[in-house]
Amino acid sequence: MYPLLSYKSNKGTNFGINRIIGKKLLTKRILVTGGAGFIGSNFIRYILRKYPSYRIINLDKLTYCGNLENLKDVQNHPNYKFVKGDICNSKIVQRIVKNCDAIINFAASTHVDRSILDSSDFVKTNFYGTFVLLEAARKNKTKLFIQISTDEAYGSIVKGSFDENSALSPNSPYAATKAAADLLVLTFFKTYRCPAIVSRSTNNFGPYQYPEKLMPLFITNSIDNKTLPLYGDGLNVRQWIYVEDNCRAIDLLLHKGKIGEVYNIGVGNEFTNLTLTKFVLQYLNKSTKLIKFVKDRPGHDKRYSIRIDKIKSLGFRPIFSFKEALKDTITWYVQNRLWWERIKKHNREFKSYYNKQYNPANAPKGEGSHESKDIT
Repeated sequence: MYPLLSYKSNKGTNFGINRIIGKKLLTKRILVTGGAGFIGSNFIRYILRKYPSYRIINLDKLTYCGNLENLKDVQNHPNYKFVKGDICNSKIVQRIVKNCDAIINFAASTHVDRSILDSSDFVKTNFYGTFVLLEAARKNKTKLFIQISTDEAYGSIVKGSFDENSALSPNSPYAATKAAADLLVLTFFKTYRCPAIVSRSTNNFGPYQYPEKLMPLFITNSIDNKTLPLYGDGLNVRQWIYVEDNCRAIDLLLHKGKIGEVYNIGVGNEFTNLTLTKFVLQYLNKSTKLIKFVKDRPGHDKRYSIRIDKIKSLGFRPIFSFKEALKDTITWYVQNRLWWERIKKHNREFKSYYNKQYNPANAPKGEGSHESKDIT
């Protein structure tokens, strides 16, 4: 079972605020953008559980993948408030930011396949939206800004691993917009002394992940005995981190991170997509005959790999082993069928996208012209 279903916490776990900028202690009022999404909702639940006195404002536009059901168990928490709004709307952002000590920006368009089909929203949300938040942080002298980014900003690497000083070389519109936003964040630190940190994590997995991404798509398709569309030969390599471990790492950045720095976040594992798919099928006792190899994605990165020495120097250690976390994740989707079934069977936007991506013959003329799969 997923361990973070309740916001109730033992006060003894509240370690307080121990990070200092100048002479002011940080942080009790946190703006979390994109908090109705996958990682953002898990982070909100984590913070309310660990720090009962912290106040969280969740600003989310509620796009197709924003889901308030992700936070149903904390919606009545006295220190939690939801505001529906777009990070690109400067008036809304300015009004909220003036009452916050820190901003943690999870809000983003994140699905690579969608960015290949149409990158306009990625440019607007991921880059311009970050700019709007940074401007508000600068004008209101916000004490800390954390940009949640991705290892995809580095691009692909054949051997070895990228560290935080490696050059950025993104190969998808999604990754390019995240890399551009990262550079903008660091520029605001260097130019305006806006206290900011960038985190770049590997692929996340866990409960409440929108079921177009590889892990939840393949788990739920397997449960329903549907095919698993796998790009190319399936040998693209990715690193994976359980979402709760990523939340713990971001918590460390909030309290111990050094401003103006980039931190890679991961646990050091590497799996091919094919190996990962077989893990899922094995846990669910399903046949590998469900795997369907499809035409590769344009510009598909062969291997992501990052060094994590820097975040480990802050004391980060993962709690969950990969296999333990994968088993817990699969169990969650088995036991929470109603959550993902509402999306896959009744969400018009999801059905339209899925039909274009995985059943191109059924898509309207001019759409869905290539076979595809889902991986971040």
